[in-house]
Amino acid sequence: MTARIGYADPPYIGCAHLYKHHPDYAGEVDHAALIDRLENEYDGWVLHAAATPRSMAVLAPLVEQTGARWCTWVKGFAAFKRNVPVAYAWEPVIIKPVRKPVVSKRLVMRDWIECSITLRKGLTGAKPEAVCHWAFELLGARPEDDLHDMFPGTGAVTEAWRTWKGKFTLPEGGPLFERTAA
Repeated sequence: MTARIGYADPPYIGCAHLYKHHPDYAGEVDHAALIDRLENEYDGWVLHAAATPRSMAVLAPLVEQTGARWCTWVKGFAAFKRNVPVAYAWEPVIIKPVRKPVVSKRLVMRDWIECSITLRKGLTGAKPEAVCHWAFELLGARPEDDLHDMFPGTGAVTEAWRTWKGKFTLPEGGPLFERTAA
């Protein structure tokens, strides 16, 4: 079964002003409407959020009944700012699986990932490929699924989807095994 997946990495609550010069800028995101859309239009979804009390206070009641799970991206290297004495070195990643992830006796998935932030991607907050791949796995995504990058920004999520799907594709252009003369 092909599933529709929504991937939302919107401007975080109270941070839309950081993107006012981006061509897609539309002001503050209505997160209640966004979560409603994720629930009604997609079989599974990902929502990135800020690790601030305000963000969690707004989002927690909105996702409580959805069956989504709060996961964590720990930023091994993060942006350290002059007047912020404790760095924001993690962020919530809220994931509602499209199907149960495939695991085996040798593989247990974690609800967190450690990965440094991206640098010089052209837009604050661009997600690293490894973070996206981890989210796709927790979603229970399959290569034939239809992923909609709802806030394309730099295109990092769409590119990560392409590279993740490529892990499941056999190379083109020749036989997989060559026969040798006996």
